[in-house]
Amino acid sequence: MGYLVLKTLLTALIVVAVSEISRRFPLWASLLVSLPLTSILAFIWIYAESKDSAKIIEMSYSVFWLVFPSLAFFLILPLLLKQGLAFPLAMTVSVFTMAGLYAGSVWLYKTFV
Repeated sequence: MGYLVLKTLLTALIVVAVSEISRRFPLWASLLVSLPLTSILAFIWIYAESKDSAKIIEMSYSVFWLVFPSLAFFLILPLLLKQGLAFPLAMTVSVFTMAGLYAGSVWLYKTFV
């Protein structure tokens, strides 16, 4: 249980740090957000708990193929905002588009990889 609390606190600390940094240094916060911190932490936790490199290999390949839908999100959201769409609607459209792309990417991954 203590290990779960440590993982949760460390992950939350990173999110809070990025949020605070973004107020003064948006570019640096963006750099931190763009790093695959979630994946790196997950790989560390998986290895620490199981020492199973095969799980990390499989997850690495999966993450690679599933990055593309999230990249689309980061293009669609600012495009919609620049077009004058209100933030809640732009966010909703972007999230649903990304979800559709994730579904397609998962199907492609399961079918062809």
